Amino acid sequence: MPLVRIDVIEGRREEEVQALLEAAHRAVVLALGVPERDRYQIYKAHAKGHLVVQDTGLNIDRTDDVVIFTIFSKKRDEALKVKLYRALTEHLATSCGIAPSDVVICLIENGDADWSFGNGSAQFLTGDLP
Repeated sequence: MPLVRIDVIEGRREEEVQALLEAAHRAVVLALGVPERDRYQIYKAHAKGHLVVQDTGLNIDRTDDVVIFTIFSKKRDEALKVKLYRALTEHLATSCGIAPSDVVICLIENGDADWSFGNGSAQFLTGDLP
């Protein structure tokens, strides 16, 4: 965990999708200190007119390369969140050529009782996970 949902405008080649997924995972591992095999990602491509991403009055230019990250996670310190935002934009720029202005991130926090990783068990509550 965390669970990372990635929404984009359709049109990326499979190699580009894989590079994006890898870059996002590297950033999460680096910034949040989660184990390498702690990887949960959902990638969804939308028709161009079905994904609207404006600038909230910040005068941020967007292109069709825009990527929206919705990250579901246990509570994190504000410094770790800022580290994650920076790491995501840096890794995407370096590995995928995606401009930081095209990266939108929303982190949604939840608690231990909100997760089951399988077998009908709440692993954070049972102590199977720290």
